[in-house]
Amino acid sequence: MSILTTAQDISCDSEAQLADVIRTGGPFVVAGGGTSRIGLAEGDRLRWTGTQFDYDPGALTLVVSAGMSVDAVSVRLAEEHQRVAFEPSDLGPLLGREGARSIGGMVASNASGPRRVAVGACRDACLGVRFVDGRGEIVKNGGRVMKNVTGLDLVKLMAGSQGTLGVLTEVSLKTQPIPETTATLIFEGQTEAEAVNTMSRALGTPFDITGAAHLRQAADGTPARTLLRLEGIEGAVRYRVEALQTRLSDLGEAAVEWEAAQSEATWGAIRDVTRFVGVPGDVWRLSVTPSTAPALVAAIAPLDVIYDWGGGRLWLLTFAGTDVRAKMGQGHASLVRASDETKRRLGVFPPENTIVARLSQGLRQTFDPEQKFNPRMMG
Repeated sequence: MSILTTAQDISCDSEAQLADVIRTGGPFVVAGGGTSRIGLAEGDRLRWTGTQFDYDPGALTLVVSAGMSVDAVSVRLAEEHQRVAFEPSDLGPLLGREGARSIGGMVASNASGPRRVAVGACRDACLGVRFVDGRGEIVKNGGRVMKNVTGLDLVKLMAGSQGTLGVLTEVSLKTQPIPETTATLIFEGQTEAEAVNTMSRALGTPFDITGAAHLRQAADGTPARTLLRLEGIEGAVRYRVEALQTRLSDLGEAAVEWEAAQSEATWGAIRDVTRFVGVPGDVWRLSVTPSTAPALVAAIAPLDVIYDWGGGRLWLLTFAGTDVRAKMGQGHASLVRASDETKRRLGVFPPENTIVARLSQGLRQTFDPEQKFNPRMMG
């Protein structure tokens, strides 16, 4: 075991050393792979580099170090024809950052891709977590509790906490068999309102849609596309595709993409917001009621938009400095990519109401009373 410390970077590979560093230091920027941090946290970079990997394919469970890369874990799972179901996003290229996304960063950001509409978010696949809090105490849920946290669902707290409550060291996850067949129905030329209607109708069928997205006409002339994904055993997928085509026949003819590599590329680009990589402008992530999405997008008038989760998640590309929240009547908006000046002026995460702010402050007081972790990350 060793600990390497510089003026700006601290890497730990044992919990005891990590706890000691936290007790005696701070503030810290909790660093996973360094690919997806979108806030304005300041401090020494603190990284967990443990390498635990305990995988039981038969039980569809995985206990893994939070410091391992998502890509490395995905390769190991694929050897057993399995995956994590929620399709974790990789925003590194969008943010212009190099590095391998980590399991800890995935959980801390609750990174969930298009398949969330079918299987839930990252937090729903997490069975347990282990972390070191701001007092330097080791905390876990289940088994031997090294700090009394009775009554708190640590998985739900840590998933999406953006590293503000502790440094994750270990995560337990459910895995899922990789399906035999993937098919994507493609409707071309629909307006955004028509697309939301299509996605809503498809998601309301019993045909197990695992992705529902809409893309505007691309700069290269590719027409607007509404995409519906189905996965499973080949015979069942073919039956569901035909049934869905029949159910939606009044909307026009839908092409079907059966090529697995092409489907993977299409949905991977939606998951990682590849369309906006290298394109000037700010990037916003919105959570909205799908039925309100087209009117909201029209009011904001972005340069481009990606509809995911049936219209419940929107990725917007806007002119630099645009205040999207000022144009929203409802929903939540996070500023994912912008200049530091714009982030300071507008805030990265949506403001919390009084009740939520009080709860958040109480959690910070419990787990990180001196606010050592990612100060200013959440505002």
